[in-house]
Parts: sequence; C-alpha cells; structure tokens
Amino acid sequence: MAEIDEGLPKYLRISRYLREQIERGELAPGAEVPSERELAARWKVARPTAAKALNALRQQGIVESHRGSGTYVVDRPALMRERAPRYGPSFAEDRSVTVLEAAVVAGPSEVNDVLGLPQGSAVVTRKRLSASDSGAMELVISWFPGGFAESAALLLDAKRLPGGTLRYLESAIGRSVAFVRERVGARLATADERRHLGLSRPAAVLVRHRTAHDVDGVVIEFDEVVHPPGHWAFQREYYTRS
Repeated sequence: MAEIDEGLPKYLRISRYLREQIERGELAPGAEVPSERELAARWKVARPTAAKALNALRQQGIVESHRGSGTYVVDRPALMRERAPRYGPSFAEDRSVTVLEAAVVAGPSEVNDVLGLPQGSAVVTRKRLSASDSGAMELVISWFPGGFAESAALLLDAKRLPGGTLRYLESAIGRSVAFVRERVGARLATADERRHLGLSRPAAVLVRHRTAHDVDGVVIEFDEVVHPPGHWAFQREYYTRS
C-alpha cells in the first residue's frame, strides 16, 4: 500500500488510497473497486468504516454503486468538474450583506448528517441577508463543524468577511475546496424566512442546498440559500460542442 498520512481518520486513508489508484490508472473507468467486505479485511477495519470510505468517493463523483452488483469507477469523472464560480455569486462585492447571526449552536439533525457529525454535535452557524441594487434578496444560513470555532474564529464575528466566508475558511483551516455540490428545490417559506424577506403568508421560495467538499470528500461548509419569488435566483451559460 502507498504511504498515507497516518494522522488521517482510517476511512479517509482508505478513500485517498483508492483515489490515487484511480488517478494512476490502476483502476480504470468502469473497473470495479474493492467491496466493503474486501476493504474491511484488507485494512483491518469494521464494515461501517469501509462503507464510509466508499461513500467519500461517491460524494466526489469518482465512483458509483449499483445495487446488487458493486461499486465502479465512473466512466467520465471529469463531468463532476463543471466550470462554475468557485465561491458562488451570493456575496459579490456589489451586494449588501447583513449578518443576522454568528454563533455556536446545537446542530439540527439534517445539518449534522450532512457534515458527517454525531447527532447533537455543536456547529458554527452564520445567517446572512444579502441584497442587490435591483432589490433582489436572498437569505443564507451556513453551517460548519463546531471545531472550526477555534481555528476559524472570525466565523463568529457578526461582520461581513472580506472575500467571502468560504475564501476565509479555506485560509483559516488550511484546507481547500475540491468540489461543490448544489441541489435546488422549492417549498413554503418558514415564519423566519417570511420575516427577513418581507413575504406574505403563504409564500413559496426556491431553496439551494450547497455543500463544499475538500479533496477527501469531507464537507467543510453546508449552505442553505433561500430565494424569494419574483426574482431570478441564478443564471448559467454553457458552451456545447458542435
């Protein structure tokens, strides 16, 4: 086995080893990767640890699992690397930002699940209201592992962070974002969202969930971006091959 940083959690050592095999071509696109059972035996870990290692690779879009068959290297992993703004458009310099909350709180169940933390763990939260000159607004709540309260202390400062929260976070913790995943859906606004966005009841909102992953697939930031009706939430342009 290649030498892997012994300071990493065991599941990250396994996922990094497999990823390096894929990058070197030792596991080609379409090749089956070792199963949970095989990884557990080879690395002398419990099955849940092996499962977590494979899940980290799935989170990165490097492998995909087929029920009843196995886990395979994806044919075109580069598709995960869409050329989008690295830090997102939410807090461009031409927008005003009001920090409504910056605190350490008990993480909601969904948040701890996304961050990979045990239920009841403390998390850092930042709630911000962003507005543009055109009147478009969005409410953003960001969550981070509670341990970042010490290494990235400015997350608890109720002021706008120059360059944006994610850029500051990368600098403070010494870990870079390797990829970002976004999901978009719609639901009715909560009472808190209606109050901050000036909406009547009931009101539908567009919601983006955005997770920033480091090179090992670990989520270091989870954002919920709430867009009110009546404004374009985001726009992207794509070049296609002729």
